[in-house]
Amino acid sequence: MNISSDTQIGEVVKHNFKTASLFQANNIDFCCGGKKTIQEACVEAGVETSHLIAELTDVAGHSDPDSEYINQLNLSELCNYIIKRHHSYVRTTIPFLLRNLDKISDVHGKNHPELLEVNRLFGECAGALTMHMQKEEMMLFPYIQLLEEAQRNNVSHGKSPFGTVANPISAMIAEHQTEGERFDSIASLTDNYRIPEDACTTYEVTLKHLRDFEDDLHRHIHLENNILFPKAIELEKKLS
Repeated sequence: MNISSDTQIGEVVKHNFKTASLFQANNIDFCCGGKKTIQEACVEAGVETSHLIAELTDVAGHSDPDSEYINQLNLSELCNYIIKRHHSYVRTTIPFLLRNLDKISDVHGKNHPELLEVNRLFGECAGALTMHMQKEEMMLFPYIQLLEEAQRNNVSHGKSPFGTVANPISAMIAEHQTEGERFDSIASLTDNYRIPEDACTTYEVTLKHLRDFEDDLHRHIHLENNILFPKAIELEKKLS
């Protein structure tokens, strides 16, 4: 891949997800900010553009079988992958984190009052993400799969209840942004998930799982914002 200052961040990560760690290390949002060029992102983050491009080029020059697998999936397969890999993870992990955050807030909240705010923020995130995933699984993803089926069978895909697919996609992207910002606050409150000296085992495990949850959320959002959604919009335009 030829990476330049005008290359969009999402395209780089789409080509090779291993580059995501470089963006994260430089405080550059690769999921919700995937439409920004490398130049724009570097200016905002105060990063030397040429240096980052050199690092990205080196990493992107190595193969990433996982990205190659994702990029060869059709839209229906990608929808199913997101549900089975990311939606399932979110649904499984939310109850565990809610229980543990309640527990460590009760035990350590006096010495670490930031835990009370982290608990509140994650509770809001849990409810919002649950509704978000339901909307995708019940409305958006089936319509995307319908578009692909219409193309495959060379038939009309009919009218959707929400007009163009760009309408629900716009709403989903806005919700992604909200959750990304919510986790930015959680990371800041916990000093990027630093384990305090007086932390018990539950405290330590909870922060580790919170970090893992954020990492999974970033990739989840990347797959939708930078791969699935643009392809769905492009497909609908072709069919229309």
